Amino acid sequence: MSMSIPSAIVLRNLSFDWPDGTVALSGLSGTLSAGRTGLIGRNGAGKSTLLRLIAGILTPGSGRIETSGEVGYLPQTLTLGREATIADLLGIAGKRAALRAIESGETGAGHFETIGDDWDIESRAEEALHEIGFGAADLDRRVGEISGGEAVLVAITGLRVRRTPITLLDEPTNNLDRETRSKLTGFVDSWPGALVVVSHDLELLEHMDATAELRGGTLEVFGGPYSAWKQHVEQEQAAAAQAARTAEQALKVEKRQRVEAETKLARRERTARSTQRDGGIPRILAGNRASRAQGSAGAMRSTLDAKVRAAQDVVDATAARVREDEHIRLDLPDPDVPRSRRLAELGDGARTFVIQGPEHVALVGPNGAGKSTLLETLMSGRDPGRATLFTDRVGYLPQRLDGLDENAGALANVAAVAPATSPAAIRNHLARLLLRGSAVERPVSTLSGGERFRVSLARLLFADPPAQLLILDEPTNNLDIGSVDQLVDALADYRGGILVVSHDHPFLRRIGIDTVLELDRDGTLRQRSEL
Repeated sequence: MSMSIPSAIVLRNLSFDWPDGTVALSGLSGTLSAGRTGLIGRNGAGKSTLLRLIAGILTPGSGRIETSGEVGYLPQTLTLGREATIADLLGIAGKRAALRAIESGETGAGHFETIGDDWDIESRAEEALHEIGFGAADLDRRVGEISGGEAVLVAITGLRVRRTPITLLDEPTNNLDRETRSKLTGFVDSWPGALVVVSHDLELLEHMDATAELRGGTLEVFGGPYSAWKQHVEQEQAAAAQAARTAEQALKVEKRQRVEAETKLARRERTARSTQRDGGIPRILAGNRASRAQGSAGAMRSTLDAKVRAAQDVVDATAARVREDEHIRLDLPDPDVPRSRRLAELGDGARTFVIQGPEHVALVGPNGAGKSTLLETLMSGRDPGRATLFTDRVGYLPQRLDGLDENAGALANVAAVAPATSPAAIRNHLARLLLRGSAVERPVSTLSGGERFRVSLARLLFADPPAQLLILDEPTNNLDIGSVDQLVDALADYRGGILVVSHDHPFLRRIGIDTVLELDRDGTLRQRSEL
């Protein structure tokens, strides 16, 4: 007899609205079992919102959440807190402070309650840090001093150290290099307790025991990794599409038969009137025949109408089974950059590399090498000997997505870089990025990572005049798989210069990279022949 897997998280009729009235989730119910679950869904489906509700950061408007124990949480916007320390990322800052207080002679009960059973928390943290290339001396370092990938890995390490029964990870592979992704995969494979992972990383999703899809306000759980789920959906959709075609054909047949029947009835009525007019039968008999004919015609029409309605109901039901997933639509402007136009230079003191014309350049290297720092140096102009811009028409998408006005909405953020563009035109542009209605007025601070990315992307795309050089730091972070495809198509055809940092090598190959520059941890910059 098979044993049922215990439930880790149970959602009962869960609803949540944003302060402006926008509905995020409505009447959501479902169960996530112990083990590793990949939570998927298109951008805007509510995945990050659901994790924040389960973690207790947001409070549902109605319904309830039942969990089998304490919940640990890795937010998508982790790297925004540049002033936090590594101890904060690990989640042990409070326990460290309580330990220091007790060591200095303070005996307040609150300190002992904070520590609980974790008297060895520092030694465990130091051991875990050593495993990822850090040490005890790094505990007081600021997040702003390390790379985004290193920050994510430290935070995930902290969750492992804390050993919460349930752990939620929101896009954990964002900013991670290949080596670090492999290390994360090893952590996931041996993760203690229940694990729920929101990710667009197909390799990571293959390490899940189950796949849960949040779509159209419902949560459906499939027992198996992403590839098995995808195969299941493709088979299901093929059957649904065939059923929809069959139903459409049946509806056409019923409608045609209804028209043919109406034609026959009309012909009979004309014949009957002609016979009566010509005096072929007595008037009273003709009247009785007409009455019977009308009753028969009415019954026939009622039967045929019922068949058409039934066929339409089948069409509607089968059509509802066919997915029509929305993805962002991108049309990059033509910046008209001549091939001879020098846009930027990057160097390491010993050699210099030029980005010229509509060239697509990839900047690669391990986490912590300083790729994002080099881009920030290029943008700031603080070290022209190492990084120099030769155009002021630059669109910059930072890894941390921290260049936005947090208290303003998407509409206001885009209007700031396109003052001559009407609000209606901006709304139309934002709708192509799936930001619609009152959502464009919501403060950026309340948006998910995917929504923040789209606001940042909108500022690049709709800037007036258009950018001659796009500088993109991990642009596929937070995007669903279909939206990545749209971004690839737009960048591949872009007729301006592109400088992109990404650990997603398949993405880089698809956008047509002309030059690959590699930055080592010692600051050496060299050109590679291929990715």
